Amino acid sequence: MAERYQSFGLATSPAARAVTADDGVAMLKTREAKKDGLLAYGNGRSYGDSCQNAAGAVVDMRSLNRIRAFNPETGVIEAEAGVLLSDIIAHAAPYGFFPAVVPGTQFVTLGGAIANDVHGKNHHRRGTFGCHVESFALLRSDGRTYRCSATDHARLFRATIGGMGLTGLILSALVRLMRVPSLDIVEKATPFRDLGEFFGLAEAADQANEYAVAWIDQLAGGRNSGRGLLFTGNHAEHGSHVASHATGALSVPVQPPFNVLNRPFLTAFNAAYRWKKGRSSAPRHVGYQGFFFPLDGVRDWNRLYGPKGLFQHQSVVPEDTARQVVPALLAAARKAGQGSFLTVLKRFGSIRSPALLSFPRPGFTLTLDFPNRGAPTLALLSELDRITVEAGGAVNPYKDARMGAEILASSFPDWQRLEALRDPAFMSSFWARTAKRLDGRRAAAEAAE
Repeated sequence: MAERYQSFGLATSPAARAVTADDGVAMLKTREAKKDGLLAYGNGRSYGDSCQNAAGAVVDMRSLNRIRAFNPETGVIEAEAGVLLSDIIAHAAPYGFFPAVVPGTQFVTLGGAIANDVHGKNHHRRGTFGCHVESFALLRSDGRTYRCSATDHARLFRATIGGMGLTGLILSALVRLMRVPSLDIVEKATPFRDLGEFFGLAEAADQANEYAVAWIDQLAGGRNSGRGLLFTGNHAEHGSHVASHATGALSVPVQPPFNVLNRPFLTAFNAAYRWKKGRSSAPRHVGYQGFFFPLDGVRDWNRLYGPKGLFQHQSVVPEDTARQVVPALLAAARKAGQGSFLTVLKRFGSIRSPALLSFPRPGFTLTLDFPNRGAPTLALLSELDRITVEAGGAVNPYKDARMGAEILASSFPDWQRLEALRDPAFMSSFWARTAKRLDGRRAAAEAAE
């Protein structure tokens, strides 16, 4: 039970209680769900507690896993909320379609992708996942199922996309896929000496390519500070239309008693990775699994962080401040003596999501992974929060496991609009420790007046 309903970061407590999808649906339809008592749980790939409900129960949605219909002419697929993106890819690939937006793992559910409004390596071209959602069925605690779209129950549509599961149970959805010539990718790796060189390359890379993302050697300091590799990619004109097996060939079968990804390991890994991936700048033909989902090749890789787990910090800062802020974020991590196993830098475009609360916005986003070392790591994360919000940026809530209420308010000024549309039967541990505290303070202030 504990492991099955744990967040992927392993740094937060697992769900204390879970109910099946059928039981959750029955509770809602009969209007028996208690206040703050439920939250949908997909496949547990959120890093923090946005998929946890410590005060109630999570609803395991993975049994709702049928693909109901697919139109091979338009690429519109109808599927239940528990279907994994890997299943959608496998189903649509023979017809020449692929999800327009995929996150860093294919092992997320359709409902989770909508609820978190996930983004990928092509935000500059396609926006977020929510930009491609045509409609969905949403069951709320009043017993009604709402068919939500941009024109029907539009406020619920906007609140549910990126609403982190707080507006009700997504039962099924219609999503537009993207026509592609093949699943394979023509990838090019361009080394850059520092962040200044990267920023000079980023916009042109976005204009010329469907996909673009940079890997940063976060531990490199001095004259090597900010060095890395810029990966660009486009679907190959001639390649495979058959999805490969989604299960990783390698695995971490047991939980090590300590953090394996220590500084000496990361230093060696970064040097080897930079040499292997950056030794040739010639375009190369690669499979989609390795390009989009490299970590999916190692099952339970999160266990390498040890029993205390990891924290992920993802920030976005405006383009006009990024040249100063991104180096400051990396410098803060080095100063704290913390090494990030995965350090990714991307440029977000200007395509607006239909979501009420959506993390991506124009600018640059930096993602860092840190082993949980207790107070020193929490202090670093708070410093990264401070640097981000003072620059007019935001911190990603569905990657978070500890941000304060004020950071949510600074990152998402419209949080009260989501709270107003939140189903009273739904609550998450994340929302309880952020928005509900803000709401309580506001209520106390109004009472004092």
